[in-house]
Amino acid sequence: MSWNEKQLQLLDVAEELFATNGFEGTSVRDIAQKAGVNVAMISYYFGSKEKLLQNLILQRTERTITVLKELSRDSVMDPREKINKIVDYYVDRMLDNRNFHTIMNRQISLTREKDIIEMLVDVKKKNSAMIHKIIREGQRKKVFRKVNIPLTIGTVMGTISQVSMSWPFYCSLLNLNEEDHKIYFKKIRSKLKTHLKALLKAHLSNDNI
Repeated sequence: MSWNEKQLQLLDVAEELFATNGFEGTSVRDIAQKAGVNVAMISYYFGSKEKLLQNLILQRTERTITVLKELSRDSVMDPREKINKIVDYYVDRMLDNRNFHTIMNRQISLTREKDIIEMLVDVKKKNSAMIHKIIREGQRKKVFRKVNIPLTIGTVMGTISQVSMSWPFYCSLLNLNEEDHKIYFKKIRSKLKTHLKALLKAHLSNDNI
């Protein structure tokens, strides 16, 4: 699906407001005012605030679905390398798109819109299914041992979310001023990747090899 420049601008503004004020706490008028457009333009492009959020979810998750599909279909790359690439991708993606992942985590538990809940769950299920496929490939090749795959995926995503959303706490651990959050995210990125790769290696590795 493609979006024009004006639609992308509105999605960016909506993302910022949804992350800051919540979906329920943000009105179409708020989005229009911050974007410098009239309310009618949002209605023209998206129809409603709910449809705007659905388009935001689609636009922000398209790349992830493509990356995971390519990895899951790769018949040459070692499963261990695929897992490392998934860690690199998700750390970069979730740290660089913190507003969107705040919305994902918040809306899946708080929204009352059935269509949005179903869409969020469907996205997570599709992504998890492709990671599940890669881990199962490693198990078939005897390089990974049997583990609880859904909880393994949850451990990775939960760790990234924790480090991203609780950055004031981790700033204090690293003796960084909270105002230096850009420095924090730069410092923590490589540490997080290294930690998760080591964690998954220890968790998944088949000791018989």
